[in-house]
Amino acid sequence: MSDSDQPPACPLPQPPDFSDVEQLHLLPQPAPGDYIAAMHLADNEARVRWGDDWMRLSWYDRDRDFESPQHSSECHADSAVPGYVDYGINHGARLMVDIQDGRFVFFYAPVEL
Repeated sequence: MSDSDQPPACPLPQPPDFSDVEQLHLLPQPAPGDYIAAMHLADNEARVRWGDDWMRLSWYDRDRDFESPQHSSECHADSAVPGYVDYGINHGARLMVDIQDGRFVFFYAPVEL
């Protein structure tokens, strides 16, 4: 087998799989003043879809460069996928609300009763 026939030693970074996640991109006017205002907008989108039966799984606040779960991106330093995205998708997210092109990003899942 020649070198050109060998598969790469490490897999190439892959974008996140959003196939089961509704992606909602919001550009509200006026823009939310802070994380709390953005969270209320995003929470309302989950409430519209699932009433009171939803859970916020993960989020990112670019203004403060803060994410939840905390430090989830530390393990993803060389990854194409931020930790909060990976966490949300791999914990059942069905809705992503992106406010102002990544300024605030929230992942939600319905609560199955």
